Amino acid sequence: MIDLNHTLLFVEVVRAGSFAQAGQRVGMPANSVSRKIGQLELQLGSRLIHRSTRKLSLTAAGREFFERCEPSVATLVLAGKEWSDGETPAGSVIRVAAPTDFFDVFRLEWITEFLRRHPRLRMEFLLDDAKADLIAASIDVAFRAKHLVEAWHVGHKLIDSHFALVASPAYVSSRGAPATPQALAAHDCLVQSSRPGAVTWQLQGPDGPHGVEVSGRFRANASRVVLQAAVAGLGIALLPDSVTAPDLAAGHLVRVLRHYRRDGADLYAVYASRHQIPQAVLDFVTFTAEKVRSALQFRAPQSENITR
Repeated sequence: MIDLNHTLLFVEVVRAGSFAQAGQRVGMPANSVSRKIGQLELQLGSRLIHRSTRKLSLTAAGREFFERCEPSVATLVLAGKEWSDGETPAGSVIRVAAPTDFFDVFRLEWITEFLRRHPRLRMEFLLDDAKADLIAASIDVAFRAKHLVEAWHVGHKLIDSHFALVASPAYVSSRGAPATPQALAAHDCLVQSSRPGAVTWQLQGPDGPHGVEVSGRFRANASRVVLQAAVAGLGIALLPDSVTAPDLAAGHLVRVLRHYRRDGADLYAVYASRHQIPQAVLDFVTFTAEKVRSALQFRAPQSENITR
């Protein structure tokens, strides 16, 4: 197999016109340059350069080899420079996994803004409430709630959030607001689950933890649908702040049992590995955190590493 380093050096020799000049450019003695070109000629089984005391000249084989290699070498050098300088190479793709309701909070015009900053970049989104296999799906970064972060993943917390109880003003006006967690059992509760049967909501309040078995006349397996059901007045929902914030601000929803909540809705950026994360991916994570914090008017938390 041909040594690509020798090929790069051959191209540099032809461009420089001498072993000595090429050696100065790459920081190598002229005799070492000549020896490596000789090794390349042995690998190819053909002489590439006529050597004389006055100048170097290419053989016919050397000229053909240079013309075929030089464009590829230039591309390799440019690509290496772009990566090392932190630039985004043309055609680069970021694959992002996120919940189905991600764009309910993260506005699509923000993608336009980010791509304007990275004109050579393309983005692909895998929107699914299931936990995608980051490696099998070639995911660069996933945005997940804390309870969906696996022990072997690497990432950091972007948004400090929790699950809270909400209902529409119309529902509260019609049915009243529960005064205690136990009173939820008498209300229509909007369950997010793909499985039939009883569901228990675990809540944390000022008087400690509470487990309440809840039920209702409507359930769905997607938080976006449960949110829409709550806005429509179908019952009380237990949803992340990041999902309910816009409708709370607009008055479509109100909090019930304000002092009770469930932890685990913190938003994390998750990677398959901590090694060699592209700069464009890191830029997008930072950009996302800034935009979502601003939209939800959350105070940015201290970054909490979960590298394990």
